[in-house]
Amino acid sequence: MTQDLSEHSDLFEHFRFQADPGQQVLRLDKYLLNKLESTSRSRIQAAAKAGNILVNNLAAKPNYRVKPGDKISVVLPHPPRKLELIPEDIPLDMIYEDEDLLVVNKEAGMVVHPGYGNYTGTLVNALMHHLKDQALFQSGDERPGLVHRIDKNTSGLLVIAKNELALNRLASQFFHKTTSRTYLALVWGTMEEPEGTIRGHIGRHPKNRKQMHVFPAGEQGKEAITHYRVQEELGYVSLVECRLETGRTHQIRVHMQYQSHPIFNDPEYGGDRILRGTTFNKYRLFVENCFALLPGQALHARSLGFKHPASAQEMHFETPPPPGFEKLLEKWRTYIQGRRD
Repeated sequence: MTQDLSEHSDLFEHFRFQADPGQQVLRLDKYLLNKLESTSRSRIQAAAKAGNILVNNLAAKPNYRVKPGDKISVVLPHPPRKLELIPEDIPLDMIYEDEDLLVVNKEAGMVVHPGYGNYTGTLVNALMHHLKDQALFQSGDERPGLVHRIDKNTSGLLVIAKNELALNRLASQFFHKTTSRTYLALVWGTMEEPEGTIRGHIGRHPKNRKQMHVFPAGEQGKEAITHYRVQEELGYVSLVECRLETGRTHQIRVHMQYQSHPIFNDPEYGGDRILRGTTFNKYRLFVENCFALLPGQALHARSLGFKHPASAQEMHFETPPPPGFEKLLEKWRTYIQGRRD
């Protein structure tokens, strides 16, 4: 038996097994129950029903009989949690909800899931309270219902699964890149082309583990593709729509830095200082007042599209930027108009 953990995304664990030559014929769900630590039979069955378990590159049912030499590939959500999740009655901006899923508009400043330094006040803590009667949120998962995430200081849309089957089917869509996601970003400077595509493998920064880094030759990191279109030029900054083809950690933020157009007020990628404009004190104060409108980078997850995990109906959601982001845009519009006048 071999197990390959090298192929995985930020969101899923990807397992590969090959049945030993002496393997006795055994149901697939029982076989995997013995191979995957801390994974329930119901979770394995839900993954199989969603088409996330392949035997010899074909989707297999839980009652498939594993034979010697079979090659089995499994995509599962995150493993059981290592820390206690505390339900908290935190208000959520819910855009949509049914028996299978929930779409929320996350505010900037809210962490998505607990981790080092952020054990309470997260979106998951709020979900643990709101969905406390759902079995999935009593299962001991580290990140119950999550199939994607956005950064703490990025606002916008997230879809959360409410049951095992929805979780696996949504997870499969994100894994196979069949969802659609667009973001609005205010970046420093003027893009060289009104629209285009940014390509560059993304991995951990070799010197700063809190940051990501673009490795243009593709020798390190994972493939990352961002399509962009300029929405509005505002003198020293530009409003850009970004469409993700891949979903790497900090992808838009690090891709824009790679293009020498860091996102406005992004402290980790150099956007929280004046990068374009004049040396006049009045301009410096103007930019500092703009920085004060946001908790971090000017980035908003504006739209989200996917197939409903139960009905397969196409779902599409959009939400405008939060008030601080809108005020920021208005300040730059007013400033540029003043210069023109």
